[in-house]
Amino acid sequence: MSTRAPETDGRRKAAAVRRRAREADIIAATRALFDERGVRDAQIEDIARAVGINRAIVYRHFTGKEELFALTLVVYLDELRAALASAADAASTPPEKLTGIVGAFVDYGLEHPAFVDCAQALMRRPGPELLDEISESALFRLGRAISSCLALLSAAIEEGIASGDFSAGNDPTLLANMLYASGLGGLQIARLGILVKEAAPGIPTVGEISPEQVRSHLVASALALVAR
Repeated sequence: MSTRAPETDGRRKAAAVRRRAREADIIAATRALFDERGVRDAQIEDIARAVGINRAIVYRHFTGKEELFALTLVVYLDELRAALASAADAASTPPEKLTGIVGAFVDYGLEHPAFVDCAQALMRRPGPELLDEISESALFRLGRAISSCLALLSAAIEEGIASGDFSAGNDPTLLANMLYASGLGGLQIARLGILVKEAAPGIPTVGEISPEQVRSHLVASALALVAR
């Protein structure tokens, strides 16, 4: 008995390592397809084929498509956090930090449009539905990835309040969440590259907008919000 327990534990640990490696392979394949085709055109069958498995095995590792996509979003968010942190570290004042963080967010979203699609797709789902379709551990990982990005925004706002650069009436957590959501919307406009307006009462027309204009607007809007 004493000799079998360590052997059993070893097999369990080895199986856990193989499972985590397979999960990482599936997420990596999902990310690659997102970047190549976009979120809408990434099918479970294609993901499984890229890993060299059948779709049934994918569902052994993830509760469903929503969970797989959520954990793929975590990969993007981890990269995004690094970009935001780098921008914050390069700035010396709270306004410069906020400007850098928002600018880095826009730059990352423009470079990775699948990140925007994936983030928006999950945000459109009511909370109870996500809780039903995503395991508690996956939801925790997703929440941790989002909050780590938002924490950088909140910290910059809090620093600005403490220094007197920003209004003391601001709620850093609420503002950070609002800036994240509005930033995703702005990135969608940047991708479309068009604005709809009235040429005359009741007569619609379409104008153009560049990614640079969207970037400038989001930065200016963030600075205006914290100054109120």
